[in-house]
Amino acid sequence: MSLYPPVGFYFNVAFDFAQGDMIDTQFSEVSGISSSLDTESVAEGGENRFVHTLPSRPNYANLILKRGLSIGSTLQDWCLNAIENLDISPAMVWVSLLNEAGEPLMTWSFHGAYPVKWEVADLNAQQSQVLIETLELSYQYFKRES
Repeated sequence: MSLYPPVGFYFNVAFDFAQGDMIDTQFSEVSGISSSLDTESVAEGGENRFVHTLPSRPNYANLILKRGLSIGSTLQDWCLNAIENLDISPAMVWVSLLNEAGEPLMTWSFHGAYPVKWEVADLNAQQSQVLIETLELSYQYFKRES
């Protein structure tokens, strides 16, 4: 057990259909690893001073992945095929936070993930930077693996 919190810049992303494909696992940013619990308000009969707030179901944010635009990527083909042709093929996605030796400290598995948005950053002749593509994935649920 480490005394220091882990760094947030050393991570890995993997897809079940792109195992071992280094192009499709190189991301500069991952966001949306978030869950919350929806609640429902229920008024108690005869008691008008307050309302009970009860838990109902978990709610998950979309997973957002950013990387330099990749030409000829299996992952990009999967996204565009889903969005352009409505050929939805849900996949498993794993996001792993790595330690200094490159071993997973924590892994989140995203079940039934499919693309809902694919975006390319603005083209700008006045800036010299890598062209970024953003993939937004919806999924059924995620869980933290041990």
